[in-house]
Amino acid sequence: MHYKEYGDKSSALMVFIHGGGVSGWMWDKQVEYFSSQFHCLVPDLPEQGNSKSGTPFTINGAAEEIIALIEEAGKGKPVIAVGFSLGAQVLIAMLSKKPKLIDFAIINSALVKPIPLANMLIKSMRFAFPFVKLKAFSNIQAKSMYIAEDYFNIYYQESRRISKDTFFRIMNENMSFKIPQNFKNARSKIVVTVGEKEKKIMKDSMTEIMKSNPNCKGVIIPQMGHGFSLANPLLFNNMLEEWIKNDVIINEVK
Repeated sequence: MHYKEYGDKSSALMVFIHGGGVSGWMWDKQVEYFSSQFHCLVPDLPEQGNSKSGTPFTINGAAEEIIALIEEAGKGKPVIAVGFSLGAQVLIAMLSKKPKLIDFAIINSALVKPIPLANMLIKSMRFAFPFVKLKAFSNIQAKSMYIAEDYFNIYYQESRRISKDTFFRIMNENMSFKIPQNFKNARSKIVVTVGEKEKKIMKDSMTEIMKSNPNCKGVIIPQMGHGFSLANPLLFNNMLEEWIKNDVIINEVK
């Protein structure tokens, strides 16, 4: 698994796990903000970004690889883990596998309620796969995820490189993910976020996650779709910092 490290390695460890269709660069604004205070570790999930070799992507496999990175880099330090979308699903799997490894976890826009007729939807998308490699299609997708213009080219080039098998494997993993039974044992402080403008199934997923572990607190981000950290990195960074340092959560769902 390819990863980059930033900041002081003696400081608390902050791990950022990217979503599907992007890679570690989506966290550049967070790394810029937090690397003066924390030891930041940013992996590229298997078969994505610069992690092109090795085993095929699965949520559980990615979780195990990142757990190994944390156990090597963390070594007795406080650990903060941040995941978005597909990366948030990986983070849930990590918390389920190692309930005491992570001190603070922020789960952003994680789908945990399987999509109805997902298999049929995925099969129908096979005919549309060539569109994924079109610049116009990538432009629409980038706007929906709040990807800034200066990152569009890297997003587009990564979209062009993804294979059909990898694309549908990621889609299947994402659409079929359920909360593991052992998630209830996670001892971390956990914040779960969703954008106010996201689909109902995403908001229902946040509720499901909160019900599955008593340590969870929920936040609905006003006027926000899928991509909080990219759309408003300053607000995201401030919210994360306030929570970690002062245990204050903006817009907490009661």
